Amino acid sequence: MLPIGKTTKQGKRGILERLDAGEIVIGDGGFVFALEKRGYVKAGPWTPEATVEHPEAVRQLHREFLRAGSNVLQTFTFYASEDKLENRGNYVAEKISCQKVNEAACDIAREVANEGDALVAGGVSQTPSYLSCKDKAEVKAAFRKQLDVFMKKNVDFLIAEYFEHVEEAVWAVEVLKESGKPVAATMCIGPEGDMHGVPPGQCAVQLVKAGASIIGVNCHFDPDTSLETVKLMKEGLQAAKLKAHLMAQPLAFHTPDCGKQGFIDLPEFPFGLEPRIVTRWDIQKYARKAYDLGIRYIGGCCGFEPYHVRAIAEELAPERGFLPQASEKHGSWGDNLSMHTKPWVRARARKEYWENLKPASGRPYCPSMSKPDGWGVTKGARELMQQKEATSEQQLKELFQKQKF
Repeated sequence: MLPIGKTTKQGKRGILERLDAGEIVIGDGGFVFALEKRGYVKAGPWTPEATVEHPEAVRQLHREFLRAGSNVLQTFTFYASEDKLENRGNYVAEKISCQKVNEAACDIAREVANEGDALVAGGVSQTPSYLSCKDKAEVKAAFRKQLDVFMKKNVDFLIAEYFEHVEEAVWAVEVLKESGKPVAATMCIGPEGDMHGVPPGQCAVQLVKAGASIIGVNCHFDPDTSLETVKLMKEGLQAAKLKAHLMAQPLAFHTPDCGKQGFIDLPEFPFGLEPRIVTRWDIQKYARKAYDLGIRYIGGCCGFEPYHVRAIAEELAPERGFLPQASEKHGSWGDNLSMHTKPWVRARARKEYWENLKPASGRPYCPSMSKPDGWGVTKGARELMQQKEATSEQQLKELFQKQKF
């Protein structure tokens, strides 16, 4: 059995030093979904005021991901731009402030990262300003306000994540590059490309030319679809004779029926997705496929819990030379089931059983697939124009009339 925990101390080697050496970097999981289920994040705005209001909850989740094998901890700054924190009646910008949310996120991530061999990545994501057709300068100003905090707190590197439009992602990369720190960029797109129809390969080329050293995808699609998209990005870079490290942080939900918009188009989003959750064994297969594709930064996004991250670390333990601390309580492919009292459960203590299992949903009247809503709106559409005021009853009524069951 491989040893638990690291066998050599890397110190604080940077993200590019690790990736350039061919090492596997394991990301963390999905904070907004995990903390919403625990009662610390509000579904809808999905903003991270928990860093100030409930820092102990954020700290604990970081610790669980670290124990599971993550060696990058992203600051919980998803949707933490000032325009998002004041969007549609959100109180956070006024009562807490963009700066305090971002500062607290950096402090918590650094505290936990120092407990292990983990790096801290400061993250920005797409903005209401871009969706509302604000100009480049105004959108960049939103990113720069977060970057000022990341520089003050001296994060190890930066991530522009969760972008539906490559144009905005490029703007984000350009701002983050002002720091002089390494920049990663991930888009929430599938094989069809971004919401303006730019193919994945072209998105990758634009991101690298803007200055990203690591590119890939996160969120919106399941592991298999996400890897298909990264493969197209890789091919685009090869055709353009450009080089970058590859990164994947997909959903922990099966989404074969998604359209171009991804899982937010599914009628189950966000409160009925549980039947789609991937198993730990699905994630071991994902980790192996990602590695074989040449991806060396492997993590997860919405739905990814610490046990999913542990599955990545366990699958790639032979390459890394050690298991994560969380494997102390988890046998390889269920071998601890050999201690169970029931003989038929003891018979499941083997890889062949779990690798070939086709899990039942227990829902006899439910379909295996859904029909995505497919409203087809993107930047500039009236329904996507954002506002500081709370959504009015009249605005909701118009949306209810448009929605079909």
